Amino acid sequence: MATKGNSGDRKSNNSLFSIFVIAGLCCFFYILGAWQRSGFGKGDNIALEISKQTDCSVFNNLNYQKSGDAGMIDDGAQVKEFKPCEDKYIDYTPCQDQMRAMTFPRDNMIYRERHCPPDNEKLPCLIPAPKGYANPFPWPKSRDYVPFVNAPYKSLTVEKAVQNWIQYEGNVFRFPGGGTQFPHGADAYINELASVIPMDNGIVRTALDTGCGVASWGAYLFKKNVIAMSFAPRDSHESQIQFALERGVPAVIGVLGTIKLPYPSRAFDMAHCSRCLIPWGANDGMYMMEIDRVLRPGGYWVLSGPPINWKNNYQAWQRPKEELDEEQRKIEEVAKLLCWEKKHEIGEIAIWQKRINNDFCREQDPKPTMCKSTNPDDVWYKKMEACVTPHPETDEVTGAAWQPFSERLNAVPSRISSGSIPGLSVETFLEDSRTWKKHVNAYKRINNVIDSGRYRNIMDMNAGMGGFAAALESPKLWVMNVMPTINERDTLGVIYERGLIGIYHDWCEAFSTYPRTYDLIHANGVFSLYKDKCNMEDILLEMDRILRPEGAVIFRDKVDVLIKVRRIVGGMRWNAKMVDHEDGPLPSEKVLFTVKQYWVAGENNSTSSQ
Repeated sequence: MATKGNSGDRKSNNSLFSIFVIAGLCCFFYILGAWQRSGFGKGDNIALEISKQTDCSVFNNLNYQKSGDAGMIDDGAQVKEFKPCEDKYIDYTPCQDQMRAMTFPRDNMIYRERHCPPDNEKLPCLIPAPKGYANPFPWPKSRDYVPFVNAPYKSLTVEKAVQNWIQYEGNVFRFPGGGTQFPHGADAYINELASVIPMDNGIVRTALDTGCGVASWGAYLFKKNVIAMSFAPRDSHESQIQFALERGVPAVIGVLGTIKLPYPSRAFDMAHCSRCLIPWGANDGMYMMEIDRVLRPGGYWVLSGPPINWKNNYQAWQRPKEELDEEQRKIEEVAKLLCWEKKHEIGEIAIWQKRINNDFCREQDPKPTMCKSTNPDDVWYKKMEACVTPHPETDEVTGAAWQPFSERLNAVPSRISSGSIPGLSVETFLEDSRTWKKHVNAYKRINNVIDSGRYRNIMDMNAGMGGFAAALESPKLWVMNVMPTINERDTLGVIYERGLIGIYHDWCEAFSTYPRTYDLIHANGVFSLYKDKCNMEDILLEMDRILRPEGAVIFRDKVDVLIKVRRIVGGMRWNAKMVDHEDGPLPSEKVLFTVKQYWVAGENNSTSSQ
């Protein structure tokens, strides 16, 4: 059993950082890694011992200016100091703010969708961590235990007590792996699904969990090397997405409402709803049609709980027979309209499979209304429609055999090989993969705890073709690959074809997550991309919001851009060091390594690291 973090031990923060400066950046990350991994303020002596044993010679093969950071110019300008926000903002989610949500209509869950503050209402301050904040446990222990101080909300332990979602034990929450639809545990439930869906051989790799609760389904899917993108709204089930991310499970705040899901077409191998309370038959089947859009041809949809097998369960569910009968009838009708094949129905579980191509559906009657949009991936703030996304006209995926994940990760995706994305070829994809392997190897030489398990939740803010995530791939971590909506070239579909996950997002707005949910953030060319689009400070404050105390950020950009970034983060309680490109000092592209200091609500120490 873990003990609560000792904030007194954390006060040694300043002395440790002076050690970092003396030891150099390599030892800086090595000591920090030991300090963080030890957890709960016990790392000071361990860190100092490791610093004596660490070989920092790898640091010397990077070129640094003797007088300071690579490319740095000390112009004597005053560093702007960012103050902490009020303690009431500890769990602030700007685009899913509860007070703002209540001003919107409740029809079709509109009030639970993204509603971001205007620029003049954005908080120009640093979101504090709660007092006593403790670093999460390493995976896989984090799957089962979360420090209570990190998300001190007990409502689910009462509301879901019978369903075995979450239990409060002393100073931690324990997650037994239960769920409303899997009383015998997630493992047993997943194994039942695996008797129909090929999860054990790598064929099914990516999954979408709608209305995920605390994401136990996604947490236990990792045993089968399946990665799930889980989402649920910020609603009366307080902090369910926060719990998921504290556990080390991919999740975002989201809802099936009136706006299309922020994922590309033909992305997921499997979609899942376990008593998720989504009215699948409503709005002419619009929600099932949206699931059809994001499912790969040949993908599976799992629905467990009401109304499946209602005749045997309506009394236990305490719902009228007529209502459940009508609900299941509508779902079956929409599934038929979508030309899905029902593969399984036992107990309260039903499984459908999307057809691999249109050949099976040409003679169906009635025919569905087809979507008129020429780009099924144009989804950011676009209204959902009750129409069916057609299979691609090209032969890029139709009828193609699925590759297991081990092959998919580095194989040329069909969107590339078919020429579907202008300007990208097989050669550019392969070169991109080689380049990111080189970049990541250089990162590891400097921050040698990147793939040690210290960083579980990782984000790539401008993911390209997923090269960074592919080079990092490890069971110890996962990467949220973000595709900025302002990019000229959309390659999020390529990322999913590789067996990775990601999401569309515009960095002029806040991300759909709670504060302190990522251990490591990678920002490649983000600020060059958003130059003149929105305020650099706003993006950096959002990065600070979602980054955990003692979390790291790696910026890769032009030197003049990074000089500006370095000056701003100097007033944000971040420590930073700029290094040359791994090819030497001549390339204008540099790399800025930063670490967010540990501090919590109620501390009044200065934010400046200068």
